[in-house]
Amino acid sequence: MGNSYYQQVRDILLAKGCSFVRQGKGSHEIWFSPITRAYFPVSVTVVSRHTANAILKQAGIGKAF
Repeated sequence: MGNSYYQQVRDILLAKGCSFVRQGKGSHEIWFSPITRAYFPVSVTVVSRHTANAILKQAGIGKAF
């Protein structure tokens, strides 16, 4: 997977205090955000910057891409 945003999204989430909770269905992971106090899915095959920004929005973090 050449142009994946997963690693960058993961690094931002960890830097903001979010934590990996468990493996989800298929290629998804479940994460927890202390900012929004909510659980949210993260795909390990994030290839769209729009999807990457949507994940960060669910975590309570502003756009980064």
